[in-house]
Amino acid sequence: MTQSAALASPAPGGDEQIEVTAKTGLEELTTRLAKARGVEEILRVVRGGARRLVGADGISFVLREGDKCFYADEDAIGPLWKGQRFPLERCISGWAMLHGEAVIIEDVYADDRIPHAAYRPTFVQSLVMVPVHADDPVAAIGAYWARPHKPSDESVEMLKRIANSAAVAMTNVALFSSLHAAREEAVRAKDALILAM
Repeated sequence: MTQSAALASPAPGGDEQIEVTAKTGLEELTTRLAKARGVEEILRVVRGGARRLVGADGISFVLREGDKCFYADEDAIGPLWKGQRFPLERCISGWAMLHGEAVIIEDVYADDRIPHAAYRPTFVQSLVMVPVHADDPVAAIGAYWARPHKPSDESVEMLKRIANSAAVAMTNVALFSSLHAAREEAVRAKDALILAM
């Protein structure tokens, strides 16, 4: 059964149907991340699937650039911070990366870790931010809601699984790039040796 068929067909256990659909969607997203060959592709896969899977009004993918958070990509009902950079210690994505743990905020205006001035122009009322690669975070994925919202444990766990898959994909991309560069260097060295003979 396709994901759209699963959504369309009524089932006596509606929650079970949603769970199966979410599991299938997560498996598809994870498979697509495993095949990614560049960071842009990873961003596109997460942007295209995570928001729908967790039922959020917005998703962002934030890259760590030294002591800054770079809001690299987003999919949301209104503009967030795509293309902007903030100091790690002055934004919640930085907090998640610095602490290596997920943060759940039901009311952004009741939490001192949130830079309220940056949030006022947005729709965001609640959020979850999870680090990508918890041991040594290189990024974070944020999910946002336009109303005060307490995400389910399942939604938070799904975001963590997406972040783990993104971490593996980013590691694979780095290895793939290193292997490609090493192969090119070996070809150049061989060509130089042939010319020297």
